[in-house]
Amino acid sequence: MFHNLNSIIFPDSLPKIDLHGLDRVTAQLMIRDFICDSKKQKQSFILIIHGVGSGILYKTTMEVLKRHCDVLDFKQLNMNHGCTIVHIKV
Repeated sequence: MFHNLNSIIFPDSLPKIDLHGLDRVTAQLMIRDFICDSKKQKQSFILIIHGVGSGILYKTTMEVLKRHCDVLDFKQLNMNHGCTIVHIKV
């Protein structure tokens, strides 16, 4: 299927989580749970929708991804800065 983040053409086809409306702590928990669930389902690429807004959810997402042991790589979408594609270990 996909080999790296740059080979993903249609990110809408990836499993996704939308963090809009969540507070910082809830977003952290949801991201961690989503990564864990995706790993169990052998989904090596996922999409996190954090929005742009004030940047709190973006910063929270980046903090969680940088520290998570199952995250191999991640990057913001070029066409939509409110989304981040994540490559996880499966």
